[in-house]
Formats: sequence, C-alpha cells, structure tokens
Amino acid sequence: MIYLHVPFCRSFCTYCDFYSELCKDGGDLARYAEGIGEEVSSRSGEIFRNVSAPDAVNTFYIGGGTPSVLPLAILERLVRLVGDAVSGQEPPSGDGSASGGRPVSGTRFEEFTIEVNPEDIVEKGLDYVKGLLGLGVNRVSMGVQSFDDGILRWMNRRHDSARAVEAFRILRTAGVGNISLDLIFGLGQLSDRMWEKTLDKALELRPEHISAYQLSIEEGSALGELARKGRYSEASEQQCRRQYDTLCRRLSDAGFHHYEVSNFALPGREARHNAAYWRRVPYVGLGPGAHSLSPDGVRSWNSDSLSGWTRSSETLGPEEIRLERIMLPLRTSEGLPSMELRTLADPSIVDRLIEEAALAESEGRIHIPENRFFVSDEIIRELV
Repeated sequence: MIYLHVPFCRSFCTYCDFYSELCKDGGDLARYAEGIGEEVSSRSGEIFRNVSAPDAVNTFYIGGGTPSVLPLAILERLVRLVGDAVSGQEPPSGDGSASGGRPVSGTRFEEFTIEVNPEDIVEKGLDYVKGLLGLGVNRVSMGVQSFDDGILRWMNRRHDSARAVEAFRILRTAGVGNISLDLIFGLGQLSDRMWEKTLDKALELRPEHISAYQLSIEEGSALGELARKGRYSEASEQQCRRQYDTLCRRLSDAGFHHYEVSNFALPGREARHNAAYWRRVPYVGLGPGAHSLSPDGVRSWNSDSLSGWTRSSETLGPEEIRLERIMLPLRTSEGLPSMELRTLADPSIVDRLIEEAALAESEGRIHIPENRFFVSDEIIRELV
C-alpha cells in the first residue's frame, strides 16, 4: 500500500501541528512535484515489491495537508508517477515532468482515497471531482470537523456548514459512492447539544464512513499556544466521555460498524488502507514528512521540506514490535488471537482484565469491548 503526503494548505487550523506549508504559488507546487518524481524514481523497486508481495494490500492514499488544493494537472502527474512504479514501468523523463499525452497508468487500486477540503470542492466544482474519478479515485475523505459555524470559525476552517453540505452534494452528483467525513468532539466550548446537531447533519447526509476524533492539544499548534496563555479551557473528561458515548450510540443506531476506536463504517465500507496500518502491513510513504514500514521491520521517515527531502530510518527492536503487536490490533473491534495476546503479555493480567470486563474473549480472539474503547489507552498500558 502506498501513501502520498501533500504538504500544502490554504490556511492552518487552530488545532493542527502536522507539517504543512501555505500554498502560495506554482513554483512551490513544481518543486514538490519534481521532488516526488525523484523519490519515486529512487524507490521504484521498493514500491513495486510492496504492491507485488503475496499478501500486499492494493491501496493508494493521498493525504495531507490538503490534497484538494492541487490542480488536476499536478495530481495527474503524481498519480502517473506512482502508477508507473506500481506497474514496474520507468517514467519517460526520469522525473515524470513530460506527460507526452500519455494516459494515467492502467494500474487500478482496489481502494484509492484522497482527502479534500469542502471549500475546495465547492470552488472547483463538479468537473474537478469528475477529474479525480478519472484518475482512479474511488473514495473521498472530507474534513468537515463540525456542522456548527461558530466552531468552524474558531477552528479557522475555510468552510461553513452550508458549504460542507454543498460539497457533499457535489461529490455525490459527480458519482463518488464512498465518502468519509471527519468530525471532532471534546472541545471545551462544544456543548452536548451542539455535538448532537453535528451528528444529526452527518447522519442526514448518510456517508459510508465517519471518523471522529477527540480534540487534543498539540504543543506546536495555535491551540497549544492559546492553552499555554490560559486562553483555552479543555473539555472535562466527563464531557469528552459523554460525547464519545453519544457518538457510539447514534452511529450504532444508524447501522454503522464501530470497527476501530475512532472509525465507523456502513457494513463493507471499512477503510482498507487504514485497517492495514493496524495490522502492521508494510507500506511505502512518499513526500515530505511521510513515514514507511518495510517488511523486515524498518521504519523510515522523510524530512519536512518542499524539495530535496532526506530519509531517516530505524530498525524496530523486539520490545517495540511487541508493543505495536498489542496496541494496534486492540484499537480495533477484531482484537487479536487469544493465544497471541497471552504470549505477548502477562497471561495473568489478560485474565484479570477479562474478569473486569475491560477485555472480552470470544471465538479464540480477545478485544476491547466498545463500552471500554474510551479508556482503551489505559487498558493497553496495563498489558504492555
């Protein structure tokens, strides 16, 4: 599976500390695209081996940042570069800068996701979305975060509630049949009633997938600075728990499968790409700030730079691998095989947590029950 990071945004959200750059001019985009071409060329063998392995997950995810700030021409160039590497082909000009009128590679990913901002979809319109579908995109993840205009302004989002709804309508009209919405709860100023209304609107739209995250204060974000200066009060644990419980109840009633702590899907619409991360499937990350995991347990990451980014790596030790083999699957509703968990962790602790109903065991597997997902970190800490 392949991840491509697009480090551009039109503005920075209050809560975000991910690496990103303001999208200022075409020169930045050109340098970035050339850098991707160079990286794909140098890692083409790794990319091909990743997707051609017997147990490979054939997915492609373009995330950010805000990938939807990119023009279709740039996206086409990037998709062609990756598609050629996946197919074992060499780009015609080394960096892929000359398309020569060639069509995008015939490689078809079973799941091809791109992240979008609602405002970009409304501004660029139906033809832009149809262009994405023409590149092979078959799943769109849209960062709505809230349907409350006051909350959206505080987050420094570019859209309002009405534009988010309009963007969803455009995606559907263009033919996007698999849409995921991102939502955020647990803000100090987000009342339970405001959260209910956001869920009302999300469920009214009926996306195939919803990801909902509790707000966290990251040190490098604008929110971190507000909190440091005493200008932001965190939501209480009780408030966050109420809103998470409301989320679980409402989405369950609407037919969504709660398959990971923060992720809900209609049956059969679980995100294959993200689910593979939780199973520790090897993946190739391209672009500045992107991470990768090789089959032999080497984790690597790219530096934060629009061009000439460098790559660093480390080999995970036995203890680090053990921790990941416990932590990642226990974030999911499937959990992991009973014998495997009892081998990785102290069996007496496993049995005690089962007796306390912090873990559940059935059909040879152990998982964290949904009513304990909110405190999953504490449960996992006891095991590791």
